[in-house]
Amino acid sequence: MKIAYAGAPAFSVSPLRAILEAGYPVSAVITQPDKPVGRKGVLTPTPLKAFAAERGIPVYTFQKIRDCADEVRAIGADVLVTCAYGQILTQEILDAFSQGVYNIHASLLPRWRGASPIQHAILAGDRVTGVTIMRTDIGLDTGDMLRVGETAISEDDTAETLALRLTDLGGKLIVEALKDLEAGRAVFTKQNEDTATLCKKIKKQDCALDLKKSADELCRLIRAMNPEPLAFTRLHGKLVNVFFAEALNDNAAGAIGEVVRADKTGIYVKAGAGILKIVQMQLEGGKKLSACDLVNGRKVVVGDVFGSEA
Repeated sequence: MKIAYAGAPAFSVSPLRAILEAGYPVSAVITQPDKPVGRKGVLTPTPLKAFAAERGIPVYTFQKIRDCADEVRAIGADVLVTCAYGQILTQEILDAFSQGVYNIHASLLPRWRGASPIQHAILAGDRVTGVTIMRTDIGLDTGDMLRVGETAISEDDTAETLALRLTDLGGKLIVEALKDLEAGRAVFTKQNEDTATLCKKIKKQDCALDLKKSADELCRLIRAMNPEPLAFTRLHGKLVNVFFAEALNDNAAGAIGEVVRADKTGIYVKAGAGILKIVQMQLEGGKKLSACDLVNGRKVVVGDVFGSEA
């Protein structure tokens, strides 16, 4: 069974490593073209491309894979495994692989079909999420499921910490799925359309902290957007990125967004319900700092109002 593998971000590296360590030869890696990074715009390969180059695996960087069916067929693989690849596969591309295309999706399908399942699981306050190995069809994560694995979401999980567990789980499950396919014992389960939910790609405006919401909701947003693109608000008209915070069940008096307490333990901000205790944040043009450093440097004081343009 000849395998090709498609992905791009760091999340897609661990499953490829697991496939290789299980002894499966990967004949090609398909990823996104190099992109300019940083102020100097240095062309930088995707994490998956860098890993494949280390392992000596041929790499294809199609600008639009849907326009490159002939090149994809020429790879000559029987199976394509995808993981956070980021491009839509047409039926012509799916048909290029005689034994099918299988996706490693970071949710318990049919919940959170789409581009940002990890972030949306945290945003929604889900207690459990996982990884689904599905046979790809032309729908949006609608294919039949081959393997499913779960992991709990803890109260302090960020998108980063949760992704680290899910990528390792994805590696374990895709190896099991490939063994099932190879042995002819694969069993597929249809998704329940009645329970399906969708999630779109996260945009920067989705990360704005609406301090009229509850402290619990705000904390979930902060965790879901860490490490990027980061939840943000404003202080004295300048942008503030928030990395870590806690929700307190406290009805202290104050205006929405007002700092009602500030000391080495945190910056306590009045929310729509409860108190948002900011533990770590970054002022515009500055570096990431703890609340203790911000208070000691008098960057934030009691009476300041977050969300204010003034």
